[in-house]
Amino acid sequence: MELVNQNVLRKDNTLLSIMHLTQLLYYVIGFGGFIVPLIIWLSSRKSVEGMNEHGKAAVNLQLSLLLYIFISIPAILLLGLGILGLIGVAILGFVLPIVNAVKANNGESPSNFMTIPFL
Repeated sequence: MELVNQNVLRKDNTLLSIMHLTQLLYYVIGFGGFIVPLIIWLSSRKSVEGMNEHGKAAVNLQLSLLLYIFISIPAILLLGLGILGLIGVAILGFVLPIVNAVKANNGESPSNFMTIPFL
């Protein structure tokens, strides 16, 4: 009797792209931009090729954006510099998931621009 290796990773670039695009739920319904990619990453990181790398990038991006928001809010009192920070966070939080979704669909590594590697 032969043992069949059950740890075969499937290639699913569409799921990787969807995982990145779910980060935009903050802009659509106001919540879920952190939880949904986290659930997708944790549920399929062992079965989809590249999911671990892309999932870590998505979670690191969301944690970095949260940290930038926490830094920018008190900085509003310092000559209004926090407002520029919040505008930058909003732009980065909208553009980077789209860029990473396109890269995931093409089979490339995700972009880590302005992302702190927590994981």
